[in-house]
Amino acid sequence: MKNQSFIKKLTYAVDGFFYAVKQEHNMRRHLAAALLAVLVFVWLQPAALWWALIVLCIALVWAAELINSALEGLIDHLHPQIHPQIKHVKDMLAAMVLVFSVAAVIVGLLALYSCL
Repeated sequence: MKNQSFIKKLTYAVDGFFYAVKQEHNMRRHLAAALLAVLVFVWLQPAALWWALIVLCIALVWAAELINSALEGLIDHLHPQIHPQIKHVKDMLAAMVLVFSVAAVIVGLLALYSCL
């Protein structure tokens, strides 16, 4: 796997993203929220800096959700039994996504406010 072409590695990444969208309900929610945010931004036409910030926020939320989903899947595979420490780990992963999502909403609201 180490010396594969860039195209092959890119294919793996795209496959991973689409797998997450198909399998993870929250990933579909984040995708829908991102599309809505982009449509609102197209309509309001904020400054380029706000575009950069919202694209960065979308990418961070998606990345956090991908990390969350990947680690939860791995944890469930390696330790299918319920364990209090594993619950805490999964809760912290969910909190990571929540933190990024709240930050994205705040950035979006500030961008909307700047357009008024």
